[in-house]
Amino acid sequence: MRENLTRVLALTLGGLILYTSATGPFESLIQRGIFLALVILLGLTVYPLGAGTRWRPLGLAVDASLAVGVVLACGYVVMNQEHILVELPWAGPRDMLFTGVLLVAILELSRRAIGAIFPLLVVAGLAYARFGALIPGPLGHRGFDLAYMTETIYLGDLGVWGMLVGVAATTIAAFVLFGCLLLHTGGGQTFMDLALRISGRSPGGAAKVATVASGLFGMVSGSAVANVATTGNFTIPMMKRLDYPRPFASGVEAVASTGGQIAPPILGAAAFIMAEILGESYVRIALAALLPAILFYLGVFLTIHLVARRRQLRVVPDDELPNWAEVLRPARIVPILAALGGLFYGVLSGHSIQMSAFYGILMTVLTFVPFALLARMAWREIFANLLSGLMDAGRGMVIIGVLLAGAQILVAMIGMTGIGVTLASLIVNVGGESLFLVAGIVGGVCLILGMGIPTTAAYVLVASVLAPALTTIGVEPLIAHLFVFYFATLSVITPPVCVAVFVAAGIADTNWLPAAGEAVRLAAAIYVIPFLLLIYPALAGFGGAVDILLAICQGVVFVLAFASLMSRVAITGHRWLDVAGLVLVIGLALTPGWLTTTAALLALVALYGMRRRGTRRCAAGELPAKETHS
Repeated sequence: MRENLTRVLALTLGGLILYTSATGPFESLIQRGIFLALVILLGLTVYPLGAGTRWRPLGLAVDASLAVGVVLACGYVVMNQEHILVELPWAGPRDMLFTGVLLVAILELSRRAIGAIFPLLVVAGLAYARFGALIPGPLGHRGFDLAYMTETIYLGDLGVWGMLVGVAATTIAAFVLFGCLLLHTGGGQTFMDLALRISGRSPGGAAKVATVASGLFGMVSGSAVANVATTGNFTIPMMKRLDYPRPFASGVEAVASTGGQIAPPILGAAAFIMAEILGESYVRIALAALLPAILFYLGVFLTIHLVARRRQLRVVPDDELPNWAEVLRPARIVPILAALGGLFYGVLSGHSIQMSAFYGILMTVLTFVPFALLARMAWREIFANLLSGLMDAGRGMVIIGVLLAGAQILVAMIGMTGIGVTLASLIVNVGGESLFLVAGIVGGVCLILGMGIPTTAAYVLVASVLAPALTTIGVEPLIAHLFVFYFATLSVITPPVCVAVFVAAGIADTNWLPAAGEAVRLAAAIYVIPFLLLIYPALAGFGGAVDILLAICQGVVFVLAFASLMSRVAITGHRWLDVAGLVLVIGLALTPGWLTTTAALLALVALYGMRRRGTRRCAAGELPAKETHS
């Protein structure tokens, strides 16, 4: 019965997303109220309390009570949205009760879905708002009573019904539906097969397949952890079959899935929220993130390649590679190209992001159905695939919707108490006038605050608390938000709470600690790329064509040298000399100017020339293999 109820609720939520994508959203509180009610009801069936235990009857009673309370609380807002927005009513006992029910439901579902860290942060924010008067020093404030907190959280559009839930209910939901339908109409297998054909036969082919496939899936999944659990069940066993070290296989999958979160078009769904916060266009956000994402994947690919050469990791056997003719069949490629074409047509034509996603959805369906019929697929199977896409979109929105509702409450408390401004001032006072000291403090705090929290919610938290510290000292707002976003995203692979690594290590059946070490080494460049943005804002599109070209050259040289250093590439046969040479190149690449960039490029070419000559001499028997083997 629970499974049937889950299907019905997921299909209803998916249908709501499809309908409002095509026709436009309802009035703000109506759209958000219906959306949040469906998300919580679906969440209570997907994550039932006490499932599989003898006290499930008690859990069922709790879930049923929460469901009734949530329907009443959301229904009240939907029915009275005009009164709430126009008259801004005072909070009474009923409003406080409804607010309490919503809070309990959101926090409890967050706990069930991702653990206790995030709900505890929200509880801490609520306690800080209520009892701030008891805190001495600059972090204290006058405190707020329950009535005022209820009015902020429930009776207005700044609390739980605020911008984040609005973006989740419209733009993010439309893109999740687009991605789910694309995957269920054959795009998922096509992505995997393309990754196999592109990378499978090169050194470390299976690891490169994982990078390509997980990157493609991660661009539309919105969750690094979910992406590891999905693609990792294919890529990690493949690497294990080819005798790749298990920690290495786990690290590759965790890093590749994380990389998908920082890559356009959606940046793990954070692109839309960033656009709303900054008042920038979505296209501007996506373009600003393009070059850093390319540099990240360039660094990961080179590191994997060099490590694979040094460890002599095997390529994917020919019998496991799909045929190019099969991969590029029109029935497989045309729906994907049509879907992306519809999406980009909407964006370039100036339509809303939600409508652009609908165009992509429409083109997916219109091209999938004819090809499916030509392949003699039954109508029943065609509809089953499409309905599965709708239901998966509904399920996929549970975690996103619940976490953004919780994040919106936390952001409201941060704004109400002014703690964001206070923390920014404290960080600036500690860092003084040193841009990189302030940035280093901000990056470290972002890693801590983002631990255990999915990409989108982590970005919202650090953007509201820490981005102001960078903008205060003159950093462009877009650069500041990209900076904190990257570090918040990296928290899923940074020990000790590296949840993406935990999942990958579980699939590989290995210890998470060495897997985390491999992940940090593979992703080392992305820990530095945010600082590159501070040195070279042109990487995010600031400046003219010459500035951007110089920044690209400097970024590429830096990433190549840094990846070589992290992979312990052998160049001269003397480790300390290799390290010194690569560190010199990195230092030159981090120094702005054409002269230093040219010097860095020439030095890198010289080092790799020496390595190539050493490899040839080794092959001819003139040097011991261990001195040049990489």
